[in-house]
Amino acid sequence: RLKKERERETDRERQREGRNMDTLALEKAVVFFEVEILDAKTKDKLCFLDKVRPTSTKLCAACYPQWYPARQSIRLDPKGKSLKDEDVLQHLPVGTTATFYFRDLGAQISWVTVFLTEYAGPLLIYLMFYFRVPFIYPPKYDFTTSKHWVVHLACMCHSFHYVKRLLETLFVHRFSHGTMPLRNIFKNCTYYWGFAAWMAYYINHPLYTPPTYGEQQVKMALIIFLFCQIGNFSIHIALRNLRPPGSKTRKIPYPTKNPFTWIFLLVSCPNYTYELGSWLGFTLMTQCLPVAFFTLVGFIQMTVWAKAKHRSYLKEFRDYPPLRSPILPFVL
Repeated sequence: RLKKERERETDRERQREGRNMDTLALEKAVVFFEVEILDAKTKDKLCFLDKVRPTSTKLCAACYPQWYPARQSIRLDPKGKSLKDEDVLQHLPVGTTATFYFRDLGAQISWVTVFLTEYAGPLLIYLMFYFRVPFIYPPKYDFTTSKHWVVHLACMCHSFHYVKRLLETLFVHRFSHGTMPLRNIFKNCTYYWGFAAWMAYYINHPLYTPPTYGEQQVKMALIIFLFCQIGNFSIHIALRNLRPPGSKTRKIPYPTKNPFTWIFLLVSCPNYTYELGSWLGFTLMTQCLPVAFFTLVGFIQMTVWAKAKHRSYLKEFRDYPPLRSPILPFVL
C-alpha cells in the first residue's frame, strides 16, 4: 500500500510540474504590450504601463482608480473619439508599444436623470401658464381660464407629448451610453424649459387669438399631431426591440408589421421625422410664432443628429439600404 501511495504522489507531482511548464510556455508565448498614456490637451505623460496583456480593456482604471470609468476617456488621437469599453488592446491599430491619450470628461450624470429633468420641466412650466398662476399675467386674470377651446386643446397636446416622453424614458428607451457630462443638463434644461415658458406665455395669454381658419385648421393640425405622436412611439418601440436588455448590440433597423415603421424604407431616423411632424402640427394648431421658432430650432438640431447617425450606419454596415435619407425622404 505504501508503495502504491508513493507512486500516486509521484504521478501527482509530475502532473503539477507539467501544468507549471505549460503555464510558463504560454506566458512566454504571450506578447505583452507597453502602454504610454498622455494627457490629450497638454501631451504630458500621465503614466506608463509595462507588461499589459493584449486582452486588456479600460486601461486608465489602473492609473486613476479614484475616478469612475464613465468619467474617463481613452483615445487613439487627442481629438478623436473615445474608445469603447469593450475594445480590446490587441484588436486596436497599435503596435506592442502603444500611445493613448486620456481626457477627463468631468462629472457625469445618467441619461435617465437628464431626460426626466428635461421633460418634467416643460410639463410643469406650461401648466403654470395654463392655470394662470399669480405674477405671470395681470392680477385680474389669476387662476382664470381662456375662453378659446383651442387653448385647452393645446395644453392637452403639450402635456400628452411630455408625459409620453417621460414614460418612454422610464419604460422604453435603452441607452448605449449610461452617462453624459453633468454640465450638459444645464444647457439642455435651459433650451427645453425656456422654450416651454415662451410658448406657454403667448398661447395662454388673455389676449391670445385663435388660428385664422378656425376649427377646420385646428382639427387638421390635431390629426397631424396625433398621427406623428403615434408614429414616433412606434419607432421608439422598434428601436428598443433591436437591442436586447443589458447589451450594446447595434443592428440595421428595418420596417416591421406596424405601418408606422414603414418609413424606415426611406429614412434612417424616422423618430426625428415624426417629432418634426408633431411640432409642425402644434404650430398649425396654435398659430403661434414662438412655437414655429421652437420647431425650426428643433428641426436644425435633429437634422444634425440624423446626419451623424446616418453616417454612422453607412460606416458600420456595408449592406445599409442606399435609398435612405437622414431625416426627410429624398430631400435631407
